[in-house]
Amino acid sequence: MTDAAPDATEAPQAAPLPWAEVAAEQFQLLRLAPLPTDRSSGARPLRFVQFGQAERHDKAHSLLRLDIRLPGQKTRKEQNQLDVWVDHAEQRVRIGDDHGLQLEPLSRGLGRFLVAHAVQWAQRRWPHYQLQGMALPSKDALNEDSRLRRDHLLRSHGLEVTYADTQHLKGSFEAVPVGHLKGGWNTDKVQRVDIIDAAGMLQQAEQNLQEKEVQLRERDERVAKYQREDGGLRFTITCLVAFALFQAGLLIWMATR
Repeated sequence: MTDAAPDATEAPQAAPLPWAEVAAEQFQLLRLAPLPTDRSSGARPLRFVQFGQAERHDKAHSLLRLDIRLPGQKTRKEQNQLDVWVDHAEQRVRIGDDHGLQLEPLSRGLGRFLVAHAVQWAQRRWPHYQLQGMALPSKDALNEDSRLRRDHLLRSHGLEVTYADTQHLKGSFEAVPVGHLKGGWNTDKVQRVDIIDAAGMLQQAEQNLQEKEVQLRERDERVAKYQREDGGLRFTITCLVAFALFQAGLLIWMATR
């Protein structure tokens, strides 16, 4: 008895992509400018974060992995990471995955920065390739502010978002040539900081701290001086009051004699 032949209609499984465990290797400091409080994300003070990237290439694929690390704060594995996959056989570029870009902190310009970096990287090498169109995660559309931020980010890079329903849940964008994309970001929100600039900022912060310490010592000395003078005045006033009472008592005694 022979083995049954496999179902001819069964689709073959896609081969797993390489470099699943690649970690960032090149790092740079980013300055997130202080912004007014956002009604959704709350306070947006000055922050510094680490921007990392790694590249891999072979004959079939290329990968750019970008991530954002927050000092003193842990994030989930799927957060703050953007992968750019290139299929050289099909001349196709894919930015991100079906789960969308999950960022922390929100509304600080990091999403646009990461996508801009991905676009510039692809345009330098394969401007004639096609950026793969994709359906957008419906979970991003459950909150109107999140959906509008996402659509603004995509449109700012030259991608037109369309919806297949009136509830704006089934969004997507079509494939476009990589060379037609826009690669800028809001430099008022996110600025790269070179090592020498970071060293200068640390030096300036240390100098400012020393100046504040000198000012605090001078203030403490003035406060101590005022406290000593206040104590002397209180003693003098007490003596004068006691002398006045003594004089008043003496006059009353003399008047009643």
